[in-house]
Amino acid sequence: MDRWLHRSLCPAILPNRFHENDEPRQFIMKQTTTFWLMLVLTALLPVTTLAQDNEENTSEEEPGPRFTDYVEMTPAFVTHVGPPTERPSYLKTDISLRVGTETARAAIETHMPRLRHELVMLFGEQSDLDVLASPIGQKDLREQALERINQVMEEQRTGETVVDVLFTTFVVQRS
Repeated sequence: MDRWLHRSLCPAILPNRFHENDEPRQFIMKQTTTFWLMLVLTALLPVTTLAQDNEENTSEEEPGPRFTDYVEMTPAFVTHVGPPTERPSYLKTDISLRVGTETARAAIETHMPRLRHELVMLFGEQSDLDVLASPIGQKDLREQALERINQVMEEQRTGETVVDVLFTTFVVQRS
């Protein structure tokens, strides 16, 4: 029994009768080597696949702007919000614009009155205070503000765009 178990675990050890003819021994040695080689290659396959996936993901990602600057829109915006039939409610917000080029600051400062006007009009259009006070409503408002700002920048043919609109304060006061 021990002899059988030992031979089954290590097939390279064969009974003495095969020493005269080494063909079976060489065959088993080749099979064992092939088995171990396949086992190692199979174990390395997920590692190489993962490395290739990481390389593909990094090459497909678009790099962000290499230059980042923040332009504050001062003073703070304070405007009426909500339905016109109810008592007035107010929105107070401070805004910073994130830009990706060095020349964008000058273009924004040149067109600041028009940009502020567009944002005051946008804020005044907000009628649902519950939505406006929610994180989802603020995100939607931020996206609308970004769209309007970039629309003005395009209309003025500045060749610049704003990367992001950041609310540094956001307060809705209900009356």
